[in-house]
Amino acid sequence: MEQHVPGLHRTFAPHPASVGDARRLMREVLVAAGREDLVESAELVVTELVTNALVHAGTPIDVAAIVDDAGLRIEVSDGSGHLPVLRRNGTLAGTGRGLWLVQSAVDDWGIDAHESGKCVWVEISVGMGAPGTYADPGRDVQVLSLRDDRGDVAVELLNVPLLLHIAWQQHAEALLREYLLFSLGDEGDVAGLQAHAASSDAIALLLDHLPDPGIGDDPDRLMATAVEPDVSSDREVLRVPVDSLLHFRVLGEALDTAIGLADAGVLLTPPTQPEMQAFRRWVCDEVERQSGGGGPLPWVDQSEAAPPPGRTPLEWASEVVRDSPDTLIAADDTNGIVAVSRPALALLGYDDPDDLVGRRLMWIIPPRFRQAHLAGFTMHLTTGRAPLIGRPVTVPALCRDGSETLVELVVESQCLPGGRHVFVASLRR
Repeated sequence: MEQHVPGLHRTFAPHPASVGDARRLMREVLVAAGREDLVESAELVVTELVTNALVHAGTPIDVAAIVDDAGLRIEVSDGSGHLPVLRRNGTLAGTGRGLWLVQSAVDDWGIDAHESGKCVWVEISVGMGAPGTYADPGRDVQVLSLRDDRGDVAVELLNVPLLLHIAWQQHAEALLREYLLFSLGDEGDVAGLQAHAASSDAIALLLDHLPDPGIGDDPDRLMATAVEPDVSSDREVLRVPVDSLLHFRVLGEALDTAIGLADAGVLLTPPTQPEMQAFRRWVCDEVERQSGGGGPLPWVDQSEAAPPPGRTPLEWASEVVRDSPDTLIAADDTNGIVAVSRPALALLGYDDPDDLVGRRLMWIIPPRFRQAHLAGFTMHLTTGRAPLIGRPVTVPALCRDGSETLVELVVESQCLPGGRHVFVASLRR
């Protein structure tokens, strides 16, 4: 093939995120070449081949592709001399189905062994036709009845919290990275890497299908646009390839384990808000239920939940806020209110500090702003994103009687011993 035709040649790190990166890059190349008809097959092939290289080689992964009038050629190379083989594992097996799926989506494929490893190549001339039918008996009947003409399971998600999804994705990836490092502590253990790759595929599918609200970091724009209903979607369709259905179950199990390790102090990620756990359970449950023939259930607001427990003692003098003559409220990194000054109590219509201390900040935030608050809070702790920290913004605060009062709010963050954080908010009418 001529080298001037559209294509790519990229080396990816041996990291699960490379699966999604390679898939997105492949899509961009094909769209730029005007061959959108090949995107479905190419994404399937790249996902499987890069995942196989990641799981079984653990070396840098070279991905090359050339597009011309005849179609697409993809080459995925790694540093392992071990050649993959076709294995007849069932649909719900954790590994071993990739080459069967690849074979069903391409015109030709092969493996070239060389001194430093191997190259798996495929050639595709037309878009994906009928999907391969190799699957577990019983399970296959349910899945086939739900496939559309693209070979996917269409999962209908209702009342989707789009901004919450973006924050959840960042927090989940941070948890999974630490969990991967922990699980790879035992030499030769590839189960953690396999779970990470499967989980990353599920996360990438959500990123591919759920729109980003695109609110940016400008404080004024944030306050104007990061409100309901603009940060939610009535309906989105998540198209899950049949071979990725199991990945959502693996994602749920991996995150449950990782959160348990984090709560025990083994991992260092920030506390997981209850909405983050609920969002993941909801998505994974919807994939499993609808792939089995069930109908969709919408996302339900979780903002009345209690804050998660702190993992280490909060070494902070609460009287600095409690006894202040200023209008101050303090919350810790679990989103729980830890101190309120008397002027702040009066502003919000409360008499007793115990009416607020121990509750989440959600208690004093109007419902239309809660998703934005939770997402911003989580992203700040996960990635350091802080467009509103230290900057005055005018926001409505929810009073005890259900009314709202506009306040100018300035939030300052304090890092405490042991990695804990406290956020002190100054309020002024």
